[in-house]
Amino acid sequence: MKSNFDVAVIGGGPCGAIAAERLAQSDHSVVLVDPDNKIKPCGGAIPSRALKDFEISEDQLVARANAARVIAPSGNAVEMRIGDIGFVGMVDRETFDPYLRARAEQAGARFVRGKLAGIDTGQNGSLDLKVDGTDPHNPGTTEHLNARMVIGADGANSAVRRLMFPAKKKPPYVFAYHEIVESPAVPDPDIFQRDRCDVVYDGRISPDFYGWVFPHGGQTSVGCGSAVKGHNLRDATSDLRDRAGLTGQRTIRREGAPLPLKPMRRWDNGQNVLLAGDAAGTVAPSSGEGIYYAMLCGNLSADAVAECLATGQASALRQARRRFMAEHGRIFFILGIMQAVWYRSDGLRERFVTMCADPDVQRLTWESYLNKRLVRRDPLGHIRVFFKDLAQLAGLPASQK
Repeated sequence: MKSNFDVAVIGGGPCGAIAAERLAQSDHSVVLVDPDNKIKPCGGAIPSRALKDFEISEDQLVARANAARVIAPSGNAVEMRIGDIGFVGMVDRETFDPYLRARAEQAGARFVRGKLAGIDTGQNGSLDLKVDGTDPHNPGTTEHLNARMVIGADGANSAVRRLMFPAKKKPPYVFAYHEIVESPAVPDPDIFQRDRCDVVYDGRISPDFYGWVFPHGGQTSVGCGSAVKGHNLRDATSDLRDRAGLTGQRTIRREGAPLPLKPMRRWDNGQNVLLAGDAAGTVAPSSGEGIYYAMLCGNLSADAVAECLATGQASALRQARRRFMAEHGRIFFILGIMQAVWYRSDGLRERFVTMCADPDVQRLTWESYLNKRLVRRDPLGHIRVFFKDLAQLAGLPASQK
């Protein structure tokens, strides 16, 4: 079987699978490597526009959320309804990731079930990859692959980054943990609704991030994240389950992993390797949203690698980061400021939730999330939000008009 490829994509999550599919569609020989034995802890939320942008079949949605409820340390809660401008689609990574990998195979990529164990540079400048097999039906196998280019889309603990970049080159992250539990058959609507995502801002749940309860139809993702060493995420998740009326529900699986929160300054090695998705740090600060940005990175990375292969210019690899930051750098910057300012204490979290009751804040939040860009058609709305933001920071009463 062929072992020489134009591109080896390491990691078959949303980023790597989309990259492999796009490259295969453009007649490049592609191998997609993934262990196929882990499920990333993830709330599973994608904006409705993702269905069109990445041609996602609607049957991949296990639920649609039409609202979010933000909850303060005091228990004060604000419900934010989306209205008729879209919805938050919910996917289950247990089925969504294999669906994307199958699409890549159908486009012509070869799928290798395994884990990257090593990379060496060959005499002709190509890359020799050692892949240890993870197929339970064929254990202990090792496969050697050769590729002109490598895309490292293998997550926050990227083996590609570790093997091909300096040790200090990695993004900051929080550690995320969640439990997938059965949704209640007859829930108490005051504490759990099937079409609503709950986001909990409470230092007892997370001293520097947040907790979540995201219904997935018959299942629910409940979890939290934190970068504070010693904070017990399992205990915090147990508390969240109590609050949401999920204590007695059967636990289906438990998962934990680091979650990067800042894009790296450089994604390529200047030659033949490009990082993408979580490996490059493209998870939104403040919100932790990653699936949409990962799939976008998959497309941008595929395009950059294709240009590099066509022109022989390694500088083409830099276009992936440049295009991503041109489109989303500003909103990542703003979300980073939000996290740095509002997540510092429970007092500030309380004010943040109060601010979310404002109609301008809700409208601009949903339009920016669903459209994946800052809303520019309403500058007065941004000005109103800016001054209300200052009022909340100063502890002054803000007009809700």
